[in-house]
Amino acid sequence: MNHEEAQRRIEALTRLILHHNQRYYQLDAPEISDADYDVLLRELQALEAQFPDLATPDSPTQRVGAPPLEKFGAVSHLTSMLSLANAFSDDEIREFDRRCRRLLERDAPIRYTVEPKLDGLAVNLRYERGALMVGSTRGDGTVGEDVTRNLRTISAIPLAIPRLPADIRPAAPDPPAVPETIEIRGEVCIERDAFLALNRRREEEGEAPFANPRNAAAGSLRQLDSRITARRPLTFFAYAVGTAQGTNLRTQGEVLRTLAAWGFTVNPLARQVEDIDGCLDFFRYIGGIRESLPYEIDGIVIKVDEIPLQERLGAVARSPRWALACKFAAIREETLIEDIVVQVGRTGVLTPVALMQPVRVGGVLVSRATLHNQDEIDRKDVRIGDRVLVQRAGDVIPEVVEVLKSHRQGTEKPFRMPEFCPECHSRVVRLDGEAAHRCIGMACPAQIRERIAHFASRGALDIEGLGEKMVAQLVSSGLVSDPADLFFLTKENLLSLERTADKSAGNLLAAIGSAKQPALDRLIFALGIRHVGEQTAKRLAFSLGTLTQLAAAGEDDLLKVRDVGPEVAAAIARFFREPANLRVIEKLRAAGVVPRPVEQPRTAALSGKTFLFTGTLSRMGRNEAKALVESLGGTVSNSVTKTTDYVVAGTDPGSKIRKAQQTGITILDEDAFLAMTKGE
Repeated sequence: MNHEEAQRRIEALTRLILHHNQRYYQLDAPEISDADYDVLLRELQALEAQFPDLATPDSPTQRVGAPPLEKFGAVSHLTSMLSLANAFSDDEIREFDRRCRRLLERDAPIRYTVEPKLDGLAVNLRYERGALMVGSTRGDGTVGEDVTRNLRTISAIPLAIPRLPADIRPAAPDPPAVPETIEIRGEVCIERDAFLALNRRREEEGEAPFANPRNAAAGSLRQLDSRITARRPLTFFAYAVGTAQGTNLRTQGEVLRTLAAWGFTVNPLARQVEDIDGCLDFFRYIGGIRESLPYEIDGIVIKVDEIPLQERLGAVARSPRWALACKFAAIREETLIEDIVVQVGRTGVLTPVALMQPVRVGGVLVSRATLHNQDEIDRKDVRIGDRVLVQRAGDVIPEVVEVLKSHRQGTEKPFRMPEFCPECHSRVVRLDGEAAHRCIGMACPAQIRERIAHFASRGALDIEGLGEKMVAQLVSSGLVSDPADLFFLTKENLLSLERTADKSAGNLLAAIGSAKQPALDRLIFALGIRHVGEQTAKRLAFSLGTLTQLAAAGEDDLLKVRDVGPEVAAAIARFFREPANLRVIEKLRAAGVVPRPVEQPRTAALSGKTFLFTGTLSRMGRNEAKALVESLGGTVSNSVTKTTDYVVAGTDPGSKIRKAQQTGITILDEDAFLAMTKGE
C-alpha cells in the first residue's frame, strides 16, 4: 500500500470507527460485535504505525494510555464548576420552584429540563478550535486536577468536535459551529454490568474488589499510569457547557441536542417539562425504574430550561439558584459490627470481613460485608462493636458506608491485620505499592482449598459435585494437597469421607474423569495464574497453542499476545519458574490430563452476535453451548446488556428472561438456537 492508498484507507477506517462509536455510545444500537470493532481498530493502528505522518491527535487509536506521571498538575476552570443544592422531598422541590418564580417576579410556570443524576465523577473538558486540550476533575470548583491523559482513553469522549460526518450525526437542525474555546461538563462513570465484571476479574487476578461503581470510576480516573485507566470500562455522559465563546444557545434542551450533534453521549432520559409538576412526575418515574437502569443514579437534576433566566437567577455561594439536585432516599440500614474476621483467598490475599447483626437492606438479609483492606478500615475508622450504616453497593454488594461515632461507648476495639495467617500461621506481608496483605505460606490450607475450588469451577474444568464442602473435606483429610491429586482419587478414598454415599462417590469420579481432556484455555485459567482471567487464558491458548509452549515462553514472547502487558507477562513467567507449580503440571500429565487445542472459529455463522443462556438446556450443558457459539464466531455474556442479541431459554429460566422481555431482546428456545447454529 502506497502513501496515498494508506491515507484513503485511514480516512475510511476513521469514519467507520466513529460511526460505530456513535451507534454504541449515543444510540445504544451497536451494529457489530466488540471483536469486529477491534479488527477495525487494529487495522487503523497498524496503518498509523506504518505511516506515522498520517496519524492525527484526534484519531480513534489515541486511547491506549501513556507511561506514568509523577503527579497530577492543577487546572483552573475558565468558568467555575458549582455544586448543586439538594432537595429530599416534594415540599423542598416545590419550594425551589416558588423561589425561582419569586426571584424572576413571574406568576407563569417555569419550563425545566430534568435528567437522571448519575453517581460518578464530574469532569471538565476544554476544547480549543475543536480539539480536546485539557481535561480535569471538578476539584474545589475553581481548580481541578489535570487528568487529560486518562480522559483521552475513554472512547465516549470525542478527541475533536465536531468529528462525526454530517450523514451520521443524530438528527438535529444545523448544530452551531464549534466555538474557538468551549468547556464541556459531564460525568465519568462505570455501568453496573461492567462494574460487576471488573470486580470478578480483579478477584480472579488476586486483586481487591472495588466498593462501588463510583469509587471504581474515581480510582480509575486518578491513576498516574493512564494505561491502567485505558483498561477500565469507563464511559462519559455530557450534560452542560461552561465557557462557550461565540455560541448562542438559548435553552438547556438546546445544549443537550447540540452536544449530541457534536458527538457526545447525552442521557436519553433527559427531557423538557412545562412546570414543577412535570419535575415531580419525572422524579417519581425515575425512582420507579432506578434499579433497572444500566448505571448507578442517586436522584435527578432539575434545571431552569431558558439560559437567559438562568443568568438572571445567578448563583449564591457555591451553588446556582437555577438548578437543584433531588436525591433519592438511600437504601441504608443501621446495624452492629459484632466481629471482624479475615478470609484467605487462593492468591493468599487476606480480606477483612465484618460480621454484623443481621439486617434487611433493600429486601435482602445482610449479615456480612467486606471491608476490603486495612487502608479502607483505617479511612472509615471501623471498629469491632461499632454501630454502622450499611448499604448494598450497586444493589448487590453489602458495604459499610459510615461509622455512627456518636453511638460509641469506649468499648469498641480497633482492628489490625494479623502478622500471621489465621489458616497456616505463615507470615503475612504487604508488598510495596499494594493495599493487600498476603500470606506467603506455600502450603496454606485456605489457599489450597480456594485453588482447588477455582480449578473445578464452572469457568475452569467445571467438575460437577466438587463444591466448597467436598473440597474442604478432601483437603482436611489429607487426600488432596494440590489440583492434580483430584485425578488420583479412588472410590475408597471418597467413601472414607463423612456423608459420602456410593452413588455420589461414583458420580464425582465420573465427573473428574470427564475433565481429563479440557480445552487448553480452560486448563490455563484453572491453574490460577495471577492476573490471568478467562479471556486472557483464551488469548494465550490461541497464540501459543500448547501448555508446553506457554510454560517455555519468555516475557518478550508473552508481550506479543493481545492485551498481555508487562505485569501480566511477568506474573505468567514467574508462575512457570516456580518448581512447585511445574511439579503439579507434571502430575497432571501423569494422571492423563491432556488439554485440547483451542480452535479458531470455523465459520462466521454467528459472528457479531452475543448470546446469553438462562435455565437448563436438555440437549447439552451450558459450557458445551458456550463453546458452540464461540466456535461459530459469536460471544456469550453472563448478563443482559445493550449488546445482547439473543437470550436462549431452557427450562426454569431465571429473572434474566424478564429483563430480556422488557428490553425487547429476541428470546430463543433450545430448538431455535440449535437451528440457528446449523444455519437453518
